[in-house]
Amino acid sequence: MSHHQDSAAAKQDPRLDISDVYLFKGESGTVFVMNTNPVSADKGFHPEALYEFHLDLDGDAVQDLTFRVRFRAAGPDGRQGWVLDRLAGADATDRNASGTLVAAGLTEDFVTTPDGVKVFAGRAGDPFYLDGTVVTAVVTALRNGTTVDLSAFDPRRAANLFAGTNVTAIVLEVPADLIGSATIGLWATTALDDHHGGWLQLNRCAKPLVNTLFDVTEAGFDDYNATDPREDLDNYGDLVRRKVAALVSANDTHSDPNGYGTATRDIIFPDVLHYQVGTEAGFGAKARNGRGLAESAPEAMFEIVLNAPVTMGLDAGHATGTPRAEFPYLSEPA
Repeated sequence: MSHHQDSAAAKQDPRLDISDVYLFKGESGTVFVMNTNPVSADKGFHPEALYEFHLDLDGDAVQDLTFRVRFRAAGPDGRQGWVLDRLAGADATDRNASGTLVAAGLTEDFVTTPDGVKVFAGRAGDPFYLDGTVVTAVVTALRNGTTVDLSAFDPRRAANLFAGTNVTAIVLEVPADLIGSATIGLWATTALDDHHGGWLQLNRCAKPLVNTLFDVTEAGFDDYNATDPREDLDNYGDLVRRKVAALVSANDTHSDPNGYGTATRDIIFPDVLHYQVGTEAGFGAKARNGRGLAESAPEAMFEIVLNAPVTMGLDAGHATGTPRAEFPYLSEPA
């Protein structure tokens, strides 16, 4: 429910549904994680889709570097071949550009290139954890501009909606010299071949819970997932500002609701994860630097929009499996 099944296309084909994106320091480089096909992870990757990590290197919310993964149809053993390309400059925004081949392999294998790029694509335990009662209370209050009603929440019965579930993940670990910037912005997309020479962007994800909390599709645009981060402030900024202002006003958590709504709008958008390469990641209410696998990103987002802490009674121990200390870092599938 971070972005689990947050667009009509993703609901129709969960292989295209990006549930979460993570960005953190690994053993030998920067780690990019795109989790797709949440809950079941039993359908693999779409062979007519592009799975892309977009990197903004100069702070303008436009990709300057893209790492793109394409998959072949599954073979008799159920595994899929894949290729990873690197696209820089103008090619980073062109889905018809071929880019430079970085690596190739099969799903479930760990691949390391001579340049030190590590790649994994396959099933893993879902590291995301969320209590359904709490998120429903916050989403309802944001939607209606009312107080957050947690009367139905019993911390002793807190439960992770995604306990014991798996994802199909793409994990890259990229040395700093192949990124070329000390600070980066990251978002991930899936795009499907339209069979007319073009591509339909069907899902995008960076910060957790953005579409779940704000239902940004109500802003009058066909699909938030089909747009780009550089458009976020113009398209959805006022919607978020108004919703947050109404929420903090109803809950009496800030003396200047409109000012706080504006400040929160500028935290949420553009919807890009920012990270200082080589540093420890952390996604919190007060400061954000990438996003690690274990932290409670939902609680951080709840506090950002409400200006008050909201506790779910969960920690990383309630997620599926235990993250590995080494590549690919995600836990084994349940």
